[in-house]
Amino acid sequence: MENVLRPVMVVGGTVGLTLLIGWGTDVLLRKANARHPETPLWGLLRRGRIPYQLVLCAALLRGSYDQAKVLQAHQVGIGRTLTLVLIGSAAWLVIRIAGAIVETTYSRYARAHHDPARVRRVRTQVTLIMRVVYATVGVVAAGAMLLTFPAMRTAGASLLASAGILGIVAGVAAQSTLSNLFAGLQIAFGDMVRLGDTVVVDGEWGTVEEITLTFLTVRTWDERRITMPVSYFTSKPFENWSRGSAQMTGIVYFHVDHTAPVDAMREKLRDILRHCPAWDGRAYGLQVTDSTPNTMQVRALVTAKDADDIWTARVTVREELIRWLAEEHPYALPRVNTAGAIPPPGWNGHSSRDGQFHKAYEHQRAGRG
Repeated sequence: MENVLRPVMVVGGTVGLTLLIGWGTDVLLRKANARHPETPLWGLLRRGRIPYQLVLCAALLRGSYDQAKVLQAHQVGIGRTLTLVLIGSAAWLVIRIAGAIVETTYSRYARAHHDPARVRRVRTQVTLIMRVVYATVGVVAAGAMLLTFPAMRTAGASLLASAGILGIVAGVAAQSTLSNLFAGLQIAFGDMVRLGDTVVVDGEWGTVEEITLTFLTVRTWDERRITMPVSYFTSKPFENWSRGSAQMTGIVYFHVDHTAPVDAMREKLRDILRHCPAWDGRAYGLQVTDSTPNTMQVRALVTAKDADDIWTARVTVREELIRWLAEEHPYALPRVNTAGAIPPPGWNGHSSRDGQFHKAYEHQRAGRG
């Protein structure tokens, strides 16, 4: 009878004690979360209740397994399995706790600072730091698991003896990976590019959506994803429209006839921008910047608070001004001039050359009549 009750009491008591401690801890975390709503730490720590209970259960079973006297013929294998579960769940719990602390710190920083550029920079750094922490904890946990096997401990000396040669070989083989790794750290702490930045790479305009230690993803305006190694951003030039201030100045070019009413276009531009929510009200302007034999080039200048609004303001100005010209001043639109030439000043029609010009001019007038 004792051989039956003892395993049931040990295993059942361990599981029951684990559930009781886990439930009590979860209740305390919920009360702390309700008492301190200004910080998300206690609510985030609740995400670790499953690995927390696994750690408790594995630790209690590992310590009380000898008293249970269950499956003694497999004592070594069961003990090693419990040790592996304990190591894995402990690494899982460390990752959850570290993530909760880092996310809480970032949320406090984001609430205290209203500069979007600084917040994006810190978010980029925090993301890459957490990836390093996850990788480090995973490697340490995997190493600890391997060391539980006697064969791995025996091979440890030979592995350490050949570590120098293996390090050289691995360094040469993983040269590209290592360069991307250090480039990722350089991006995180060099403030070159951040999550949410608007960039132009290889002629593609988009927003930085993801940054890892090895690659970076840019989401384009048409919702495509461009993935490239992070070493690209440390070795080649690129445009970062979010660097410094997010305010931008946009330009819209028009090709119009030489008779276009520039002053009226300038006033119409002002009216359009007054009804355009994307315009930030800082500046606007319209000037003639170039002239060709058939048209003249007019440049409209607008400002906006960021890259998205500057795009909206530009397309709005282009559409509204072209519609206004077509409706109110159609003569100002570009056209091919097929009318007869205007006689030069002082023309008297006496010379043979002037006579020919006069005949051609009268012929054209008669044809138009």
